[in-house]
Amino acid sequence: QVQLVESGGGLVQAGDSLRLSCAASGRTFSSYTMGWIRQAPGKDHEFVAAIDWSGVNRKYGDSVKGRFTISRDNAKITVYLEMNSLKPEETAVYYCAADRTALVSESIYDYDNWGQGTQVTVSS
Repeated sequence: QVQLVESGGGLVQAGDSLRLSCAASGRTFSSYTMGWIRQAPGKDHEFVAAIDWSGVNRKYGDSVKGRFTISRDNAKITVYLEMNSLKPEETAVYYCAADRTALVSESIYDYDNWGQGTQVTVSS
């Protein structure tokens, strides 16, 4: 099991960029698929992005393709989410999550461990 702590959230304006970080603890981090999932006020959780253990295979939610980039540094046991051209409707709590399987899943139910989340607020 891994423990996850997100950081980097904050208040930005529409069109701005922001980079989220997720620091992990646990010996097996490098074997986990890592994902970012968000929840906007009053809405369900939404898959944002995921990356496999090697960093080669990545998936993105349709609404963020071309604007968000997920990456990881296994030496630093950290995963990142670079977000560009942010929109007000992307105001949400962003969660980092880990999946012990090797598959890069878009289903939030496949992620076993979640962080506490970091708030991202995008003003118009």
